[in-house]
Amino acid sequence: MVVPPAPTHAQIPAGVVTLADHEACAQARLDANAWAYFSGGAADEITLRGNHSAWQQWQLHPRVLRNLSGGHTCTSLLGRKLAHPIFLAPVAYQCMAHPDGELATACAASAQEAGMVLSTQSSTLLETVAKAVTGDADRGPLWFQLYMTHDRGFTRELVQRAERAGFEALVVTVDAPVNGARDRERRAGFCLPPGVSAVNLAGLPPAPARALSQGQSALCDGLLHSAITWADIAWLLSQTRLPVLLKGVMHPDDALQAVQLGMAGLIVSNHGGRTLDTAPSSAAVLPRIRQAVGADLPLLVDGGIRRGTDVLKAVALGANAVLIGRPYIYGLANAGALGVAHVLRLLRDELEIAMALCGCSTLADVTSDCLFDGGPEFKPNFHQQSLRTHANKNYSHLQ
Repeated sequence: MVVPPAPTHAQIPAGVVTLADHEACAQARLDANAWAYFSGGAADEITLRGNHSAWQQWQLHPRVLRNLSGGHTCTSLLGRKLAHPIFLAPVAYQCMAHPDGELATACAASAQEAGMVLSTQSSTLLETVAKAVTGDADRGPLWFQLYMTHDRGFTRELVQRAERAGFEALVVTVDAPVNGARDRERRAGFCLPPGVSAVNLAGLPPAPARALSQGQSALCDGLLHSAITWADIAWLLSQTRLPVLLKGVMHPDDALQAVQLGMAGLIVSNHGGRTLDTAPSSAAVLPRIRQAVGADLPLLVDGGIRRGTDVLKAVALGANAVLIGRPYIYGLANAGALGVAHVLRLLRDELEIAMALCGCSTLADVTSDCLFDGGPEFKPNFHQQSLRTHANKNYSHLQ
């Protein structure tokens, strides 16, 4: 694709009609430093690629001659009515993609009635983002992603700032006690450009230095000494009035432990393939998590969603909603807020088309029956005991 120079005014580049088009166009617009950060994954990027291909492995089973009048994509989550089940996942340092960064993203999400999760490592103050959209009565939910820091006092103040600003939930990312081995970033010599930083973390005291004895690991005995545990999650729940969701849960036992703690919901995610390479795809894990926690707990999923058909498959496999990350960053790079809004509109339109062709007038009609039996099988007893046995497990140690 031949990409013209970035326009001085927002417009969707010619020929961009899919999320894949946005990606191809954005690669030509972003410098090598930003492209490595936003597009790269861990190690050989097997999980990064697997996230996308896993959705493609499932086949949809079309239905005909059903009454689809009055159909819609509305749903509800944590007491909020949603126009559609598509959220924007937390992505750091968005001013690397476009000067308007997270402000543009928030305005686009508001215009398209999409939920947004703002990153702790946002390059725009959380109060500034919230103020830009809180006056819009029709906007989707605004949540704050929380990386819990080594300093509980600083973390408490960060949570209180999010509460005062009007954020409606906290999303605690738990799957990245350390970064993955991101080869693309290392090859590019990644560094934050001047003027871009994690502004919400300004003033965070440095972690106390730990003297290591001979034979000790700089990772396990140093950096990971302050990694959060279940006890820290229990502490957080005691510090906030907001509902708390855990992001990065990939194992049924972890999901059940989260339920026992009283989490408001879970996000099935492998961090977009950016942490542990060769981890399973989120599409493969999602139905196992749903079976483990039962029908009522809100479940979201991210990783590799690039089409409205992927959204429909996620709902059929047990998700209440989905999150996208890289695709809207590509839209942001291409056309600012308009580009993000275009990505959201494309996905929602494709979801409506897929629902109609599968005979589903609402998301309540989307069940596992929408998936063709000849696709990859999910075996309910795969690596699981009965729900009763899981429920009786003792997680009181929280460590």
